[in-house]
Amino acid sequence: MNLLSLNRTEFGNPANENNVPSKAEAEELLNDWIKNDSLKRHMRQVGTLMRAWAEEKENVSPEEQQKWEVAGLLHDADWDQWPDQHCRKIIEELENRQVAPSIIRAIASHGPSYFGVEPKSKMDKMLYAFDELSGLIHAYSLMRPTGYEGMQPKGVKKRLKDKSFAAQVSREDIQDASQRAGVDLTELITFVIQHQAEVR
Repeated sequence: MNLLSLNRTEFGNPANENNVPSKAEAEELLNDWIKNDSLKRHMRQVGTLMRAWAEEKENVSPEEQQKWEVAGLLHDADWDQWPDQHCRKIIEELENRQVAPSIIRAIASHGPSYFGVEPKSKMDKMLYAFDELSGLIHAYSLMRPTGYEGMQPKGVKKRLKDKSFAAQVSREDIQDASQRAGVDLTELITFVIQHQAEVR
């Protein structure tokens, strides 16, 4: 039995779809709930990746880009203080705030093997795709003398094959997410390297 399973697949109220928190509001919640600076950086990195992908690859409106960014910024908001309620706590908080259900659903589906919610929309799939990969690439940057500078996808793939490196990162999820998103892993890695290096 999976203790993190949400046991539901519907989230939020469709009438609230246009209710999108500002970046400042999302950051306020992030800072209020999370004390771990590394986790904050991870969430900001994923938020940055989500917005950049929405803008550059999906050509969606600025309003839609905001949804992608907020989903990335808040996807792990409850992990620091309530790991045993991961996803459940932030989903309930966002539902109480009457946030757009597409944002809530993306967060609910960012780990289908844990939460039991299948990623359906492109936003769902890309949050799943970026989450673990972002963490592994950042860990790789920390062991390189030049950090992100000069980092190549082949180096990241080498670390992916080394199960002892960043062992908490699920290689299975990374492969599964890439396939579900329909995006080649090399393209995903290149995008992450290019866009998250400057996020602090």
